[in-house]
Amino acid sequence: MALQRSFLVLAIGTALALSGCAKDASAPATDTSATPAPASSAAKPQLGSFGFDADGMDRSVAAGDNFYDFANGQWVQRTEIPADRSSYGSFNVIAEKTLADTRAIMEEAGKANPGEVRKIGDYYAAFMDEAGIEARGIAPVQPALQAIAGIADKPALAKALGASLRADVDLLNATNFYTPHLFGVWVSVDLLQPDRNAPYLVQGGLGMPDRDFYLQDGRMAELRGAYQAYVAKLLELSGDKDAAAKAARIVALETKIARAHATQEETNDVQKGANAWKQTDLTSKAPGMDWKAFLEGANLGAQQDFIVWQPKAVAGLSKLVASEPLDVWKDYMAFHALDEAATYLPKAFADAHFAFHGTAMSGTPQQSDRWKRAVAETNSAVGEAVGKIYVERHFDAATKARADEMAKNIIAAFAKRIDALEWMSPETKAHAKAKVAGLKVDMGYPSKWRDYTALDVKPDDALGNAQRASLFEYQRNIAKLGKPVDHSEWAMLPQTINAMNVPLENRLVFPAAILQPPFFDGAADDAINYGAIGAVIGHEISHGFDNAGALFDETGKLHNWWTAEDLKKFNAAGDALAMQFDSYEPFPGVHVNGRLTLGENIADVAGLGTAYDAYRLSLQGKQEQTLEGFTPDQRFFLGFAQAWRSKAREQALRNSLLTNVHAPGQFRALTVRNVDAWYPAFEVKEGQKLYLAPEKRVKVW
Repeated sequence: MALQRSFLVLAIGTALALSGCAKDASAPATDTSATPAPASSAAKPQLGSFGFDADGMDRSVAAGDNFYDFANGQWVQRTEIPADRSSYGSFNVIAEKTLADTRAIMEEAGKANPGEVRKIGDYYAAFMDEAGIEARGIAPVQPALQAIAGIADKPALAKALGASLRADVDLLNATNFYTPHLFGVWVSVDLLQPDRNAPYLVQGGLGMPDRDFYLQDGRMAELRGAYQAYVAKLLELSGDKDAAAKAARIVALETKIARAHATQEETNDVQKGANAWKQTDLTSKAPGMDWKAFLEGANLGAQQDFIVWQPKAVAGLSKLVASEPLDVWKDYMAFHALDEAATYLPKAFADAHFAFHGTAMSGTPQQSDRWKRAVAETNSAVGEAVGKIYVERHFDAATKARADEMAKNIIAAFAKRIDALEWMSPETKAHAKAKVAGLKVDMGYPSKWRDYTALDVKPDDALGNAQRASLFEYQRNIAKLGKPVDHSEWAMLPQTINAMNVPLENRLVFPAAILQPPFFDGAADDAINYGAIGAVIGHEISHGFDNAGALFDETGKLHNWWTAEDLKKFNAAGDALAMQFDSYEPFPGVHVNGRLTLGENIADVAGLGTAYDAYRLSLQGKQEQTLEGFTPDQRFFLGFAQAWRSKAREQALRNSLLTNVHAPGQFRALTVRNVDAWYPAFEVKEGQKLYLAPEKRVKVW
């Protein structure tokens, strides 16, 4: 909704943190221009009598004092976070069902004839083969370790670092861009020349999520100690006799890498990231690395143009390659090879990996069942092949048609909101309306599916499968260079519970799996659906007009289409919203970062307001009904709040406050206080905790 979002996700797309059978998953299953019929009166919503879990409310809390608790308080009190989760909420409820649905697909695929479907089954089976993995020991990772041990000089190091370059921005799960490799790359539309693709070169190289984990004291110092112990543990398990000393040197090197990194706020600044470099600039502006050898290892030797997102960090990391001893770099690379391989190696490695990354980092006490991990790994490798079958089985034509119609209505409502803006000049409005008019919507699944013919999958080689899949995806990405932009490509899977805005293409993507309760239920009341999935659709539309998306014009180019006065007013509204979220305090003395989360908060405010307008327009004069004592407006806002139900373990929430561009769900639900219609709906009065005077309510769009 951009439920998941990062600076590079913006370059690719701004992301949000079912049943039936389509006849042909490769094409729309029905004429989606038709207005869908309302849900059958015989159908029963999955939640309550009209799509809302009224039993989850805490009616002892006044809506005007804490709307999140009013809507979700009993659910929060009685819900335990599963032992294998660091957090739990509406997304996880859908995720559990989708995991089971995709598990069935993967297990059945193992019985298929050789071909793409069989690759799904073989990949899943290889990860599930615990006995075989134990029997093979560390042999599968030995070739990588031997290659690292054979690095003889700095040019060879540069080539090896280049060979490790991967397109591993994690759009599905990450809350910020992260790569364990020294640098990461993603090939996407050039934000300066949107008629071509460009490689985005970004900082990486840390084993922990962010620079702050290396540089702050208190809890972070404890985590560093746990991390160093984990580094030593993996080296020890691999047979290294000098594990403790090497671990100390590796963490010291990563601390230097962390000091070179850009901050989260810097990383999310699109204008700071839009640095067009030629290949020769790498040598002149980032000396230290043998860039010719690096690019040769990365199979990018002929590439002349790059977007370097964090230039100071790239220069700093390059300098470290020259200044730090070769043996330390080799130890560092050996550890990271083990860390990446650990989940595919014998149980001792996988357990050590989870003990740090799961328990120490996020407070998760128990590792997920192996089949759940196998589903995630298989989706990561051959996800569109799985998605094609998932859509055939679990995404019906009526759901797609109704969601398409809702998107059409909400886009129209956003255009009306632009017309109604009193503070925006006609000149800026013209550009904004052109951007809305050109907006494209992909609902459910891509128009064409990825081809996995060239990917070699073996039923008895879990680590090898993962390595080949990673290389396959990297090669698929760099093959896009020099070719026309493919506007049909998805960076998400149909079975992903998420959504995204692709500002470089002025396009919205809504995977099939997000269209499930509590976000969307064909049998639910329209007010609930508009408050939930409608606000998600509005959120994604609004990302094209948030503090970062508004920098792109209707063609997808990074271009200032604002008058100076209009931009000043827009930024002032953003400043007010940032201050509003800065005031939220999940822990004593620990606040939400209103500036880091600003893009998501703008999208929530504008998206909720737009969805409300669209809902009111959809009534078309129909008689409004009260259901179980709730008016239509109340149901709309309750549907929104229910979508943001969530709980998190303390460690996970504290980490999220540092790195996540989304505010925690309990504060996102409070977006309602900026929408005028919420006040009369729940009789919110001056003096209540959430009350904002009309002039204090943030109106961004």
